[in-house]
Amino acid sequence: MNAQLDQLKFDSRGLIPVIVQDAANGEVLMQAWMNRQALELTLQTGKVHTYSRSRGRLALKGESSGHFQLVRQLLTDCDMDVVLVKVEQLVAACHEGYRSCFYRAYDPTGKQWKIVAPKVFDDKAVYQKK
Repeated sequence: MNAQLDQLKFDSRGLIPVIVQDAANGEVLMQAWMNRQALELTLQTGKVHTYSRSRGRLALKGESSGHFQLVRQLLTDCDMDVVLVKVEQLVAACHEGYRSCFYRAYDPTGKQWKIVAPKVFDDKAVYQKK
C-alpha cells in the first residue's frame, strides 16, 4: 500500500482527473483519467499510464505511437482530487497529430473553434491499421 496514494480523493468510479504538463516549458499537453492501478504503474515505470473510460481499460500513453510521456514530477492540488504530472514529452501528446491536445481556440467571430497550432506528426500514418 502507498500511504500517499491513499490520501487522494478518487471519484465514485475510482477515477481521478490528471493534467499532464510539459516539465520544461509548462505547456498543458492533455487531460486524462487515472485509477489507482494507472497511478501505481505510472510511479513504477516512470511513464504515464491512464485509464481509458471509452475502452474501459488501462492505457500506456504512447503504446501505439511511441510518443511516451516520461514522468519528472507528480503533484496534487490542495483538495487532493486532481493530479498534475510534469513530463518530458516524446514527440506529441495528441493522437490527432498536435503536440498538445489543446490546439483549438474559441473564435468569437466564427462558428468553429480555430486551430492555433501546427501538426507535428501525421496521425493517419502513425495510427493506420496494420
